[in-house]
Amino acid sequence: MRYAAAYVLSVLAGNTNPDVSTISKILGSVGIDCDNTKAQKVIDACKGKDLEQIIAEGSKKLSSLPAGGGAVAASGSTGGAPAAATTDAKKGGAKEEPKKEEKKKEDSDEEGDDMGFGLFD
Repeated sequence: MRYAAAYVLSVLAGNTNPDVSTISKILGSVGIDCDNTKAQKVIDACKGKDLEQIIAEGSKKLSSLPAGGGAVAASGSTGGAPAAATTDAKKGGAKEEPKKEEKKKEDSDEEGDDMGFGLFD
């Protein structure tokens, strides 16, 4: 996404034909190292298209992505406890299973393919 953003910033600044060095300079201004291969891929994908067309295509692709976490099923209890815990409490055996902690993957600017969520594939 950072490469696409740098490309768009360059076009908005009046550069109708940004190159790798332009994108590298924009990213470098905020402390991000530029991968020239990824920058060139964005440039090639945008070549011959106007900015409005690029944004329209990207918006279509972004709208197909999931927009959040999993939904929580509604339970009949009003106390805020999960239905299973409420049922166990009614039976007299209030058993709680230990919660499993998931390791969250730290977001990093260096990980993954940061090309714009498939906008330029």
